[in-house]
Amino acid sequence: MPKNQNGGNDDGAGRSRLRVILAASIGSALEWYDFFLYGTAAALVFGDLFFPKSDPLTGTLLAFLTFGVGFVVRPLGGVVFGIMGDRFGRKPVLVATLLMIGIGTTAIGLLPTYAQIGYWAPALLVAMRVVQGLGAGAEYGGAVIFLVENAPAGHRGFWGGFAPLGVSIGNLLAAGAFALVTMLPREELMSWGWRLPFLASFLLILVGIFVRLRVAETPVFTEAVIARGKIERNPAMEALRRHPRNFMVVLGARIAENGLGYLFPVFGLSYVINTVGVPRAEALSALMLAFVIELFAILGFAALSDRIGRRPVYMFGALCGIALAFPFFWMVGTKAWLWIALAFILARAVVTAAMFGPQAAYFAELFPPQRRFAGFAFARELGSLLAGGPAPFVATALVAWSGSWWPVACYAMFLSACTVIAIWAGPETYQESITVDNTSDGMIHAAALPQQV
Repeated sequence: MPKNQNGGNDDGAGRSRLRVILAASIGSALEWYDFFLYGTAAALVFGDLFFPKSDPLTGTLLAFLTFGVGFVVRPLGGVVFGIMGDRFGRKPVLVATLLMIGIGTTAIGLLPTYAQIGYWAPALLVAMRVVQGLGAGAEYGGAVIFLVENAPAGHRGFWGGFAPLGVSIGNLLAAGAFALVTMLPREELMSWGWRLPFLASFLLILVGIFVRLRVAETPVFTEAVIARGKIERNPAMEALRRHPRNFMVVLGARIAENGLGYLFPVFGLSYVINTVGVPRAEALSALMLAFVIELFAILGFAALSDRIGRRPVYMFGALCGIALAFPFFWMVGTKAWLWIALAFILARAVVTAAMFGPQAAYFAELFPPQRRFAGFAFARELGSLLAGGPAPFVATALVAWSGSWWPVACYAMFLSACTVIAIWAGPETYQESITVDNTSDGMIHAAALPQQV
C-alpha cells in the first residue's frame, strides 16, 4: 500500500484531509472572529458601555487595554495547552481550546454594562478576555500543526495556508457582523445590538466541535512521537533549550505580522472613523473588501513559499510593511473611499498576507514533532504579547501624545524592521522533513523531501 510523507497510508490520509482542513479552518475562523470582533467593539462601542466615567479618548484607551489583556495570557495558554498537545495529542487540545474561546466570546454578549453593575462590568469583561486568551494561546498553533502534519510532500505551505485563511474568514465575519449591527439606530446599537455578533459565535462553536470530534489524530504525532516513545515531560522548555535560534526566529517573525495585523485593521479602523471622520459604514466596507481579497492572497503566498522558500516570501511582506507605513495614513487621510479601501487592501492582502501565508508551515517546520506544539505555541504567543496586544493601545496613545499619525507610522516601520532581522537570521525549511529530529545539537537538519507529490 503506498505511503505518504509521514509514513501513513495514502488512502487513510485521503479520507481525512477534507475534514482536517475544515476542522482547522473553522477553529481559526472562530478564534479570530472573536478577537477581531472584540477589537472592533473596543474601537466603536466598549468605551461608552464599560468605561463611561472617562472622556472618549480615555475610554477608547481603556477598551484597547482590555483588548491587550487577552494577549497577556496567551503565552500561558500556549505553554499549558502546547505541552498537553505534545503529550496527549493534537485533537483533544483543539477541542478544549475551541470551547474556551467560544464560551468566552458568547459570555461577553451576555455581560451587563457599567450602567447596570458599575465597576463589575469592566472586571467581568477582563475575565472573559482571559478565558479567550488562554484558549487562543494554543488554538492557532494546533490548527496549523494539524494541517501541516497531514499535508502531502511539497505542499505543506499551501495546506498550512488554510489556517490563516480561517483567520481572514473570521475577520471578515466579524467586520460583516458589526457592519450589520451599526446600521441600527445608535440607541438600539448601544442597548442591545452590539451583543448580537458575540452571541452568534455560539453557532460556530457547535459546528466546530462537531467537525473536530470527527477527525483522527495526525499521523506524525501517532507514528513519530507515540510509536517511537518520544513523549517529553516538558516539551516547551525543551524547545527553548534545544532550539533557541528557531524559538527567537518565531518570536521575531511574529512582531510585524501580528503587530501590523492588528495595527492597521483595529487601530486603523478607529483612526479612520474617530479621527479622520469617515462614516462607520464606509470604513467597515473598505476593510471588508480588504479581507475578501486577502483570502486569495494568503493561499497564493503560501503556495509560492512551497516553490521558492518560506524566507523570501516572508521577507517581502515585512519589507512591504516598512514601505506602506507612511502611505497608509496619506491614503486614509484623503477621506475618499477608494483610497481608504486601497490602503486596507495593501495592508492586509500584501503586507499581512505575504507573512501570514507561509508562516504556518514555517513555524511548524522549525520544531521536531515531539516538541512542535509547545515550541510553536509558546514562541508565537510571546510574539503576540510583544506586538499584537499592545499595538492598538500604543498607536492610540501615540496619536494622543503627538496629535498626529506620524509616530504610529514610525512604530509600524519599527515592527517591520524587527521581523526583517528575524527572517534574515532564520533557516530555510521548506525542503526539510517534519517527522524526525536526528541531531545532537538541537537544530533540525533533516533530509530533503521531494517537492512534488
